[in-house]
Amino acid sequence: MIELAIERWSAWAPGIEQPADWADWATAPHQPDDAGEQPACDFVAPMQRRRLSRLARIVMHTAWPMCADDEQLPFVYASRHGETTRTFAMLDEIGREAPLSPTQFGLSVHNAIAGQWSILRDQRGESVAIAGEADTFEHAIVEAVALLGDGAESVIVVVAEERPAEAYDGWIDDVPFSYAVALRVSRADGMATGPRWRLSLRGNTEAAPPAAGPHALHFVRALHDGATLDHPWKTRRWTWQPIP
Repeated sequence: MIELAIERWSAWAPGIEQPADWADWATAPHQPDDAGEQPACDFVAPMQRRRLSRLARIVMHTAWPMCADDEQLPFVYASRHGETTRTFAMLDEIGREAPLSPTQFGLSVHNAIAGQWSILRDQRGESVAIAGEADTFEHAIVEAVALLGDGAESVIVVVAEERPAEAYDGWIDDVPFSYAVALRVSRADGMATGPRWRLSLRGNTEAAPPAAGPHALHFVRALHDGATLDHPWKTRRWTWQPIP
């Protein structure tokens, strides 16, 4: 069992960007139309911005407000599938026997977005890139709490996925649309600000089926209604409980 405080948070999905949009979505969750739109990321210089993939833009857009310019904070980037769009484009080039771009390859690896964050924000502390299963969100939180236990005052956690190409239909079924959720978390004791939550893990002995849709977005809904949240996945059952 772990406890943490959510100091602030931000989220993005196509057409759901502002806090009021997410409040409406939490009341009536729905699947937005993902037509490929992406955040402008005007806070990034043009020469650097053009190197950002759509997934990287989504991450930067949500993570940027979590950190002040003079702060050095650990960064946890979590994505189950990562840069599927870049990877698919390179596979297509291989199939056409076209030359591969070293830049595209370098930016397709799983920790590339964490590296871009470090460069763009001049962050010199720890950064972690992880991938798990459908409960990657909870694994990212466990990683963040470990960093808090090592002495970090706050940690930025970003969970993000991009809707993959149609060729992945039938293999990737847990990304109905592109999204990102960024959290700034701290220890639940002491001078913690923001809502406090307790996360516990037990075996899924009841064989409860997984909830439809991304786990991270279920948590965004819980942030609005303050309800206890269960996330069963295979043999694991995660439970989020608000701390009064």
